[in-house]
Amino acid sequence: MFYLPIVGNREQIMAGMAGTKEELYQQMLHDISAQAQLADTLGYDSMSFTEHHLHIEGFEVSNNPVLLDLYVDMQTKNLRVGQLGIVLPAQNPLRVAEDIAMLDHMTNGRANAGFARGYQRRWVDIYAQQTHGISGAMPSEHDEIDATNREAFEENFRIVKQAWTQELMSTQGRYWEIPRAGTPWDLDASKQYGRGSENGILKAVGVVPKPLQKPHPPIFQPFASSENSIRWCAREGVTAILPPVHPNLERKLFEMYAEESGRSLGDGIGYLRDLIIADTDEQARELWAQSAGFVGAAWFAPFGFNKGMAGTVDTVKRQLEKMRERLPVNWVFAWMYNGVLENSVLLNTIEKFGREIQTN
Repeated sequence: MFYLPIVGNREQIMAGMAGTKEELYQQMLHDISAQAQLADTLGYDSMSFTEHHLHIEGFEVSNNPVLLDLYVDMQTKNLRVGQLGIVLPAQNPLRVAEDIAMLDHMTNGRANAGFARGYQRRWVDIYAQQTHGISGAMPSEHDEIDATNREAFEENFRIVKQAWTQELMSTQGRYWEIPRAGTPWDLDASKQYGRGSENGILKAVGVVPKPLQKPHPPIFQPFASSENSIRWCAREGVTAILPPVHPNLERKLFEMYAEESGRSLGDGIGYLRDLIIADTDEQARELWAQSAGFVGAAWFAPFGFNKGMAGTVDTVKRQLEKMRERLPVNWVFAWMYNGVLENSVLLNTIEKFGREIQTN
Protein backbone atom coordinates (compact mmCIF):
# COMPACT_ATOMS: atom_id res chain seq x y z
CA MET A 1 0.00 0.00 0.00
CA PHE A 2 1.22 3.46 -0.92
CA TYR A 3 0.03 6.62 0.85
CA LEU A 4 0.39 10.28 0.03
CA PRO A 5 -1.03 10.87 2.77
CA ILE A 6 -3.89 13.35 2.34
CA VAL A 7 -5.09 15.66 5.11
CA GLY A 8 -8.80 16.41 4.82
CA ASN A 9 -11.62 15.22 2.58
CA ARG A 10 -12.54 16.82 -0.74
CA GLU A 11 -14.77 19.50 0.77
CA GLN A 12 -12.23 20.38 3.46
CA ILE A 13 -9.46 20.64 0.87
CA MET A 14 -11.61 22.82 -1.39
CA ALA A 15 -12.33 25.12 1.57
CA GLY A 16 -8.62 25.94 1.56
CA MET A 17 -5.48 25.49 3.67
CA ALA A 18 -6.43 22.01 4.88
CA GLY A 19 -2.79 21.12 5.52
CA THR A 20 -2.62 23.70 8.31
CA LYS A 21 -5.49 22.18 10.31
CA GLU A 22 -4.16 20.09 13.19
CA GLU A 23 -7.48 18.27 13.71
CA LEU A 24 -7.35 17.04 10.10
CA TYR A 25 -3.82 15.76 10.58
CA GLN A 26 -4.97 13.89 13.67
CA GLN A 27 -7.81 12.32 11.67
CA MET A 28 -5.34 11.21 8.99
CA LEU A 29 -3.18 9.47 11.60
CA HIS A 30 -6.25 7.76 13.07
CA ASP A 31 -7.39 6.49 9.66
CA ILE A 32 -4.04 5.15 8.41
CA SER A 33 -3.55 3.47 11.78
CA ALA A 34 -6.81 1.52 11.36
CA GLN A 35 -5.94 0.67 7.75
CA ALA A 36 -2.44 -0.50 8.69
CA GLN A 37 -3.74 -2.77 11.43
CA LEU A 38 -6.29 -4.36 9.08
CA ALA A 39 -3.69 -4.84 6.35
CA ASP A 40 -1.37 -6.44 8.88
CA THR A 41 -3.94 -9.10 9.78
CA LEU A 42 -4.59 -9.82 6.08
CA GLY A 43 -0.97 -10.45 5.11
CA TYR A 44 -0.20 -7.33 3.09
CA ASP A 45 3.49 -6.90 2.42
CA SER A 46 4.11 -3.25 3.27
CA MET A 47 2.92 0.32 3.75
CA SER A 48 4.98 3.15 2.28
CA PHE A 49 4.82 6.94 2.41
CA THR A 50 5.98 9.67 0.07
CA GLU A 51 8.18 12.64 1.06
CA HIS A 52 6.95 16.18 0.35
CA HIS A 53 7.00 19.46 2.24
CA LEU A 54 5.09 22.75 2.53
CA HIS A 55 1.80 21.25 1.29
CA ILE A 56 -0.63 23.68 2.86
CA GLU A 57 -3.27 22.51 0.34
CA GLY A 58 -3.59 19.15 2.18
CA PHE A 59 -2.18 16.87 -0.54
CA GLU A 60 0.82 14.68 0.36
CA VAL A 61 1.40 15.93 3.91
CA SER A 62 4.26 13.52 4.46
CA ASN A 63 7.30 15.53 5.42
CA ASN A 64 8.98 12.69 7.32
CA PRO A 65 8.14 9.24 5.96
CA VAL A 66 10.56 7.52 8.34
CA LEU A 67 8.61 8.82 11.35
CA LEU A 68 5.34 7.68 9.75
CA ASP A 69 6.98 4.28 9.16
CA LEU A 70 7.82 3.99 12.84
CA TYR A 71 4.31 5.11 13.82
CA VAL A 72 2.83 2.27 11.73
CA ASP A 73 5.37 -0.28 12.93
CA MET A 74 4.47 0.38 16.56
CA GLN A 75 0.89 -0.71 15.82
CA THR A 76 1.54 -3.77 13.63
CA LYS A 77 3.31 -7.12 13.88
CA ASN A 78 4.35 -8.18 10.38
CA LEU A 79 3.72 -5.28 8.00
CA ARG A 80 6.89 -3.88 6.45
CA VAL A 81 7.27 -0.10 6.26
CA GLY A 82 9.11 2.12 3.82
CA GLN A 83 9.46 5.35 1.90
CA LEU A 84 8.51 6.04 -1.74
CA GLY A 85 10.65 7.80 -1.42
CA ILE A 86 13.11 10.01 0.43
CA VAL A 87 14.17 12.79 -1.95
CA LEU A 88 17.93 12.38 -1.90
CA PRO A 89 19.02 15.61 -3.66
CA ALA A 90 17.39 17.57 -0.82
CA GLN A 91 18.90 15.49 1.99
CA ASN A 92 22.16 14.88 3.81
CA PRO A 93 22.93 11.29 2.73
CA LEU A 94 24.65 10.38 6.00
CA ARG A 95 21.53 11.39 7.95
CA VAL A 96 19.39 9.35 5.56
CA ALA A 97 21.63 6.31 6.09
CA GLU A 98 21.43 6.75 9.86
CA ASP A 99 17.65 7.24 9.94
CA ILE A 100 16.83 4.18 7.83
CA ALA A 101 19.34 2.01 9.72
CA MET A 102 17.75 3.10 13.00
CA LEU A 103 14.30 2.34 11.56
CA ASP A 104 15.53 -1.09 10.50
CA HIS A 105 16.62 -1.88 14.06
CA MET A 106 13.50 -0.42 15.68
CA THR A 107 11.26 -2.47 13.37
CA ASN A 108 13.37 -5.61 13.89
CA GLY A 109 14.25 -5.79 10.20
CA ARG A 110 10.90 -4.77 8.72
CA ALA A 111 12.17 -1.63 6.97
CA ASN A 112 12.26 -0.97 3.24
CA ALA A 113 14.20 1.90 1.69
CA GLY A 114 12.97 4.06 -1.16
CA PHE A 115 14.68 6.98 -2.85
CA ALA A 116 13.38 9.59 -5.30
CA ARG A 117 14.87 12.49 -7.23
CA GLY A 118 12.27 15.16 -6.44
CA TYR A 119 10.15 16.95 -9.02
CA GLN A 120 8.18 19.59 -7.08
CA ARG A 121 10.23 22.76 -7.31
CA ARG A 122 8.31 24.69 -4.65
CA TRP A 123 9.95 22.69 -1.91
CA VAL A 124 12.93 20.95 -3.53
CA ASP A 125 14.45 24.27 -4.63
CA ILE A 126 14.21 25.52 -1.04
CA TYR A 127 15.29 22.40 0.84
CA ALA A 128 18.16 21.61 -1.55
CA GLN A 129 19.43 25.18 -1.91
CA GLN A 130 22.59 24.53 0.09
CA THR A 131 23.47 21.51 -2.06
CA HIS A 132 24.93 23.76 -4.75
CA GLY A 133 21.56 24.95 -5.97
CA ILE A 134 19.95 21.62 -6.87
CA SER A 135 16.39 22.05 -8.17
CA GLY A 136 13.39 19.80 -8.58
CA ALA A 137 13.23 18.09 -11.98
CA MET A 138 9.96 17.38 -13.82
CA PRO A 139 9.65 13.78 -15.14
CA SER A 140 9.13 14.97 -18.73
CA GLU A 141 12.07 17.37 -18.80
CA HIS A 142 15.61 16.44 -19.80
CA ASP A 143 17.69 19.57 -19.42
CA GLU A 144 20.50 20.96 -17.28
CA ILE A 145 18.25 21.03 -14.19
CA ASP A 146 17.36 17.37 -14.71
CA ALA A 147 21.00 16.38 -15.27
CA THR A 148 22.18 18.19 -12.12
CA ASN A 149 19.37 16.69 -10.05
CA ARG A 150 20.24 13.19 -11.32
CA GLU A 151 23.94 13.72 -10.59
CA ALA A 152 23.21 14.76 -7.01
CA PHE A 153 20.77 11.87 -6.55
CA GLU A 154 23.28 9.28 -7.74
CA GLU A 155 26.13 10.70 -5.64
CA ASN A 156 23.94 10.72 -2.52
CA PHE A 157 22.77 7.19 -3.24
CA ARG A 158 26.38 5.95 -3.45
CA ILE A 159 27.12 7.61 -0.12
CA VAL A 160 24.11 6.00 1.57
CA LYS A 161 25.18 2.53 0.40
CA GLN A 162 28.78 3.15 1.47
CA ALA A 163 27.55 4.25 4.89
CA TRP A 164 25.52 1.05 5.24
CA THR A 165 28.09 -1.44 3.97
CA GLN A 166 31.55 -0.05 4.86
CA GLU A 167 32.90 -0.05 8.38
CA LEU A 168 34.77 3.18 7.63
CA MET A 169 34.18 5.35 4.57
CA SER A 170 35.67 8.32 2.78
CA THR A 171 34.58 9.86 -0.49
CA GLN A 172 35.04 13.01 -2.50
CA GLY A 173 32.42 13.98 -5.07
CA ARG A 174 30.95 17.10 -6.56
CA TYR A 175 28.57 17.73 -3.66
CA TRP A 176 30.07 15.95 -0.67
CA GLU A 177 33.56 15.61 0.80
CA ILE A 178 33.57 13.01 3.58
CA PRO A 179 35.42 13.78 5.77
CA ARG A 180 36.28 17.43 5.07
CA ALA A 181 39.97 17.78 4.22
CA GLY A 182 42.10 18.80 7.16
CA THR A 183 39.50 18.14 9.85
CA PRO A 184 41.44 17.80 13.13
CA TRP A 185 40.60 14.77 15.30
CA ASP A 186 43.14 13.76 17.91
CA LEU A 187 40.92 12.37 20.67
CA ASP A 188 42.58 9.74 22.88
CA ALA A 189 39.34 7.74 23.12
CA SER A 190 39.20 7.49 19.32
CA LYS A 191 42.83 6.35 19.19
CA GLN A 192 42.12 3.62 21.75
CA TYR A 193 38.62 2.50 20.77
CA GLY A 194 38.05 3.66 17.21
CA ARG A 195 39.77 4.28 13.90
CA GLY A 196 39.84 6.82 11.08
CA SER A 197 42.48 9.38 12.11
CA GLU A 198 46.10 9.68 11.02
CA ASN A 199 48.52 12.05 12.72
CA GLY A 200 45.66 13.94 14.31
CA ILE A 201 43.75 14.44 11.01
CA LEU A 202 40.42 12.74 10.23
CA LYS A 203 40.73 10.48 7.18
CA ALA A 204 37.58 8.31 7.37
CA VAL A 205 34.32 8.03 9.32
CA GLY A 206 32.02 5.21 10.30
CA VAL A 207 28.26 5.73 10.11
CA VAL A 208 26.38 3.88 12.86
CA PRO A 209 24.28 1.95 13.39
CA LYS A 210 24.58 -0.33 10.39
CA PRO A 211 21.26 -1.77 9.15
CA LEU A 212 19.97 -4.94 10.77
CA GLN A 213 19.17 -6.43 7.34
CA LYS A 214 22.27 -7.34 5.37
CA PRO A 215 23.70 -5.83 3.35
CA HIS A 216 20.87 -3.29 3.70
CA PRO A 217 17.05 -3.06 3.48
CA PRO A 218 15.42 -3.72 0.07
CA ILE A 219 15.58 -0.59 -2.09
CA PHE A 220 12.86 0.83 -4.36
CA GLN A 221 12.60 3.83 -6.66
CA PRO A 222 9.30 5.55 -7.39
CA PHE A 223 8.22 6.14 -10.10
CA ALA A 224 10.77 5.27 -12.73
CA SER A 225 9.64 5.78 -16.32
CA SER A 226 12.68 7.04 -18.26
CA GLU A 227 15.34 4.92 -19.93
CA ASN A 228 18.03 6.47 -17.71
CA SER A 229 16.11 5.66 -14.51
CA ILE A 230 15.33 2.08 -15.54
CA ARG A 231 18.90 1.33 -16.54
CA TRP A 232 20.21 2.87 -13.33
CA CYS A 233 17.78 0.81 -11.20
CA ALA A 234 18.79 -2.35 -13.05
CA ARG A 235 22.51 -1.73 -12.51
CA GLU A 236 22.05 -0.91 -8.83
CA GLY A 237 19.68 -3.77 -7.97
CA VAL A 238 16.87 -1.32 -7.15
CA THR A 239 13.23 -2.32 -7.70
CA ALA A 240 11.81 0.16 -10.20
CA ILE A 241 8.15 1.10 -9.68
CA LEU A 242 6.50 2.15 -12.94
CA PRO A 243 3.71 4.71 -13.02
CA PRO A 244 0.99 4.10 -15.62
CA VAL A 245 2.59 4.41 -19.07
CA HIS A 246 1.62 3.37 -22.60
CA PRO A 247 1.80 -0.46 -22.96
CA ASN A 248 4.43 -0.18 -25.71
CA LEU A 249 6.69 1.91 -23.50
CA GLU A 250 5.94 -0.36 -20.55
CA ARG A 251 7.18 -3.44 -22.42
CA LYS A 252 10.25 -1.57 -23.61
CA LEU A 253 11.12 -0.60 -20.03
CA PHE A 254 10.57 -4.16 -18.75
CA GLU A 255 12.86 -5.53 -21.46
CA MET A 256 15.44 -2.82 -20.82
CA TYR A 257 15.56 -3.66 -17.09
CA ALA A 258 15.94 -7.39 -17.82
CA GLU A 259 18.70 -6.75 -20.38
CA GLU A 260 20.65 -4.41 -18.11
CA SER A 261 20.28 -6.51 -14.95
CA GLY A 262 20.54 -9.99 -16.45
CA ARG A 263 17.37 -10.98 -14.56
CA SER A 264 14.20 -12.54 -15.91
CA LEU A 265 11.51 -10.32 -17.45
CA GLY A 266 9.54 -8.59 -14.70
CA ASP A 267 11.97 -9.45 -11.89
CA GLY A 268 12.78 -6.18 -10.15
CA ILE A 269 9.79 -4.27 -11.53
CA GLY A 270 6.66 -3.03 -9.75
CA TYR A 271 3.42 -1.30 -10.80
CA LEU A 272 1.76 1.68 -9.15
CA ARG A 273 -2.05 1.67 -9.45
CA ASP A 274 -4.98 3.36 -7.75
CA LEU A 275 -7.10 0.74 -5.98
CA ILE A 276 -10.78 1.05 -5.10
CA ILE A 277 -13.20 -1.87 -4.59
CA ALA A 278 -16.96 -1.38 -4.23
CA ASP A 279 -20.14 -3.44 -4.59
CA THR A 280 -20.63 -2.35 -8.21
CA ASP A 281 -18.39 -1.01 -10.95
CA GLU A 282 -20.52 2.13 -11.11
CA GLN A 283 -20.02 2.81 -7.39
CA ALA A 284 -16.28 2.23 -7.75
CA ARG A 285 -16.00 4.61 -10.68
CA GLU A 286 -17.91 7.26 -8.74
CA LEU A 287 -15.65 6.80 -5.73
CA TRP A 288 -12.64 7.01 -8.02
CA ALA A 289 -13.93 10.27 -9.53
CA GLN A 290 -14.48 11.73 -6.05
CA SER A 291 -11.02 10.76 -4.83
CA ALA A 292 -8.30 9.79 -7.30
CA GLY A 293 -9.97 11.71 -10.10
CA PHE A 294 -10.17 14.84 -7.98
CA VAL A 295 -6.60 14.56 -6.66
CA GLY A 296 -5.27 13.62 -10.08
CA ALA A 297 -6.87 16.57 -11.84
CA ALA A 298 -6.11 19.08 -9.11
CA TRP A 299 -2.63 17.98 -8.13
CA PHE A 300 -1.00 15.33 -10.33
CA ALA A 301 -2.15 16.09 -13.88
CA PRO A 302 0.15 19.15 -14.08
CA PHE A 303 3.07 16.80 -13.30
CA GLY A 304 1.94 14.09 -15.76
CA PHE A 305 0.61 11.15 -13.67
CA ASN A 306 -2.45 8.83 -13.24
CA LYS A 307 -4.34 5.59 -13.93
CA GLY A 308 -5.96 3.01 -11.69
CA MET A 309 -7.93 -0.14 -10.91
CA ALA A 310 -11.50 0.43 -9.78
CA GLY A 311 -14.54 -1.83 -9.69
CA THR A 312 -15.98 -4.91 -8.03
CA VAL A 313 -13.78 -7.74 -6.80
CA ASP A 314 -14.30 -9.54 -10.13
CA THR A 315 -13.47 -6.44 -12.15
CA VAL A 316 -10.26 -5.76 -10.24
CA LYS A 317 -9.30 -9.44 -10.60
CA ARG A 318 -9.71 -9.18 -14.37
CA GLN A 319 -7.68 -5.96 -14.45
CA LEU A 320 -4.86 -7.63 -12.53
CA GLU A 321 -5.01 -10.69 -14.77
CA LYS A 322 -4.71 -8.50 -17.87
CA MET A 323 -1.73 -6.72 -16.37
CA ARG A 324 0.01 -10.00 -15.63
CA GLU A 325 -0.86 -11.48 -19.00
CA ARG A 326 0.69 -8.48 -20.67
CA LEU A 327 3.87 -8.54 -18.57
CA PRO A 328 5.01 -10.44 -15.44
CA VAL A 329 5.28 -8.30 -12.35
CA ASN A 330 6.39 -8.95 -8.76
CA TRP A 331 4.94 -5.90 -7.05
CA VAL A 332 1.70 -3.94 -7.16
CA PHE A 333 1.75 -0.77 -5.09
CA ALA A 334 -1.86 0.16 -4.35
CA TRP A 335 -2.30 3.91 -4.14
CA MET A 336 -4.65 4.48 -1.20
CA TYR A 337 -6.45 7.83 -1.24
CA ASN A 338 -7.02 8.37 2.46
CA GLY A 339 -8.93 11.49 3.41
CA VAL A 340 -10.69 12.01 0.08
CA LEU A 341 -12.08 8.49 0.48
CA GLU A 342 -13.95 7.66 3.67
CA ASN A 343 -12.03 5.45 6.08
CA SER A 344 -14.78 2.81 5.77
CA VAL A 345 -14.34 2.69 1.97
CA LEU A 346 -10.60 2.10 2.23
CA LEU A 347 -11.04 -0.49 4.99
CA ASN A 348 -13.51 -2.30 2.70
CA THR A 349 -11.07 -2.11 -0.22
CA ILE A 350 -8.18 -3.39 1.89
CA GLU A 351 -10.27 -6.26 3.27
CA LYS A 352 -11.76 -7.39 -0.05
CA PHE A 353 -8.46 -7.20 -1.89
CA GLY A 354 -6.71 -9.05 0.95
CA ARG A 355 -9.34 -11.79 1.40
CA GLU A 356 -10.70 -12.25 -2.13
CA ILE A 357 -7.94 -11.23 -4.53
CA GLN A 358 -4.40 -11.48 -3.20
CA THR A 359 -5.07 -14.86 -1.54
CA ASN A 360 -6.25 -16.38 -4.86
